[in-house]
Amino acid sequence: MTGLAAGMVDAGYAAGWRFLRAVPASVADAAFRFGADLAVRRAGPGVERLRANLGRVVPDAEPAVLDALVRAGLRSYARYWCEAFRLPALDPVRVHARMEPHVHGAGPLYDALAAGRGVVFALPHSGNWDAAGVWLVETLRRLGREPAFTTVVERLRPESLYRRFVAYRESLGFEVVPADDGNAVGMHRALTRRLRAGGVVCLVADRDFGGSGVDVSFFGEPARLPGGPARLAALTGAVLLPAYPRFTPDGWALPIAPPVPVATRAGVPTATQALADALAGLISAAPADWHMLQPVWTADRAARPVAA
Repeated sequence: MTGLAAGMVDAGYAAGWRFLRAVPASVADAAFRFGADLAVRRAGPGVERLRANLGRVVPDAEPAVLDALVRAGLRSYARYWCEAFRLPALDPVRVHARMEPHVHGAGPLYDALAAGRGVVFALPHSGNWDAAGVWLVETLRRLGREPAFTTVVERLRPESLYRRFVAYRESLGFEVVPADDGNAVGMHRALTRRLRAGGVVCLVADRDFGGSGVDVSFFGEPARLPGGPARLAALTGAVLLPAYPRFTPDGWALPIAPPVPVATRAGVPTATQALADALAGLISAAPADWHMLQPVWTADRAARPVAA
């Protein structure tokens, strides 16, 4: 990315966070939905990758059904960005109140916290991840646990854009550590420290960014998913919970699957496969909210990644 292009990208995000919250929600929603439909018609590399990924989720879908799913998927992804630009201006108590009735399977979270155990949430790129984080921040605040939880943010370019994303998520109450090779030890220490103190860590778990993942079967085909969530659970005794942020017509939902057992580091491959199976089940229930515009399966990883 050239300096000029990087500056334009950064300026675009800055404008989104500055101005979109002042636009009526109905207007902003319509604009982002129009942009999603336009992207579908243009059928660029990201859209085609989404189509291929969703085709593995619903392998028996007729072409017209898959077309409709891709359109719904792009609209869901656009909704995420529209809400992300507006979320810092929303009252977290109201976000929590809208989401709380649609959070299912949270019992193991409360049980672990009551017992002083850490919790690792393993999530895919889906729904409004940040709104789910706001729900978790407010939930933990009510339990007297502040700061709320720790998460990892991929190092973006340009640096100014990365700083905006860190500031955005910190403004929502998240503790953020960067994911890059130069900070691997510091990142690991921050996550293990939080878990050993009986806290919560949230990690994306549907794509291996670092190249050191675990080979699994995902929707019946070979893939490689990150082993970090299972390794952290094994190392610290934390509870490993698969979860799937997704949308409702007027808000957000968070179904949480049963805990994935992982007692020792030797069990990490088995636990990562169980995590892959749990995520596949969650994604299958609402595939349009899985925003994966990058290659996931082993057969596709040789392809050049595309910009989301």
